[in-house]
Amino acid sequence: MPRVSLVLSDVDGTLLDHDKVLTSRARSAVAALRSRGVRFAIVSGRPPRGLTALVEPLAIDTPVAAFNGGVIADRGLHVLSRHTISRDVAARALSILREHRLDPWIYREREWILSDASAPHVEREQSTVGFPAIVARDLDAELRSVVKLVGVGDDPDAVRACESRLQSACDGEASASRSQPYYVDVTHRDANKGAVVRYLARQLRIPPAEILTIGDGPNDVRMFEESGRSIAMGNASEEVRAVADAVTESCDREGFARAIEEHVLAGAAGGNP
Repeated sequence: MPRVSLVLSDVDGTLLDHDKVLTSRARSAVAALRSRGVRFAIVSGRPPRGLTALVEPLAIDTPVAAFNGGVIADRGLHVLSRHTISRDVAARALSILREHRLDPWIYREREWILSDASAPHVEREQSTVGFPAIVARDLDAELRSVVKLVGVGDDPDAVRACESRLQSACDGEASASRSQPYYVDVTHRDANKGAVVRYLARQLRIPPAEILTIGDGPNDVRMFEESGRSIAMGNASEEVRAVADAVTESCDREGFARAIEEHVLAGAAGGNP
């Protein structure tokens, strides 16, 4: 099995459980990686401000990838890389989200903008990212400096169909993928988790073959494809589990910690001696 020099983890539903809790066992697993000389990084659809609470308890010293790689920052949240969506592409994507009856959310680097603060999942998102949304009557007038556009809906089939339509309509101009069954994210074409693997490989001078990735969502598949080894969470969909090299327990059964313990620390994936 290949040596593991870096573990790159998704956050929600992977590193954190469904209640957004970082367990003591997960913290211990990351600390054990460090003691073995294995570096650790996170990537998430969250904005940078929504990741700050993880930096200190995990002693993260690698670039932090927010918005699926739309913004990459250092541990102090100083921006290292930023990819915004052009106004034309954002307008096209916004129209498609509306056609599929999904609630649109607009993210700039430091702002979250929507039209209905009482819509589904808004309250939970606010708790997750740690700051409130800005309510705007006309979202079409807010399509400047957009880092991520999100479509939200409780019909998984509609979200899946919208993802497919976005991929066709924005091919070569933007990335569109589901981060959860009820979210579809639109980001710059170079802002996806596969690109994050390549970025970290260059910046940290670690061969992609020595990077282990772990996640639970359809948008994690691209980082699986770019890394030497991939692990899907037990709470991932069948389509995600099918493309991973291994499957661990769910996020509510310490799946992240178990994956690290069994596939890196125990030497099954060639962790550092």
